[in-house]
Amino acid sequence: MPGDERRVIGYSYPMSMDVLYVAVAIFLLLNVLGGLVRILIGPSRGDRMLAAQLFGTTGVAIILLLAEALERPALRDIALVVVLLAVINTVVFVRFAGRADDRAGESGS
Repeated sequence: MPGDERRVIGYSYPMSMDVLYVAVAIFLLLNVLGGLVRILIGPSRGDRMLAAQLFGTTGVAIILLLAEALERPALRDIALVVVLLAVINTVVFVRFAGRADDRAGESGS
């Protein structure tokens, strides 16, 4: 139907794109569930940290998809904040993991 189209910067696309956005967001949520399994059974701290990074990047992708599907530009700002928190999370993990490795080396000598 001609009324079921949106215009974005001079390009119109059918409303079915919204359905595609939501379907991809659901697929990404399933990806996060796989990461949750890795966090619960991951053999090392590094595996758990990589899974936490997966949460951050996948979460941002989901938020951006929903921002487009729901036409909520404020969600883009939230995605930016999540990215910044993920970077801080990684830096803190690397600093503490390095200190823990140093302590393990000192006590083992």
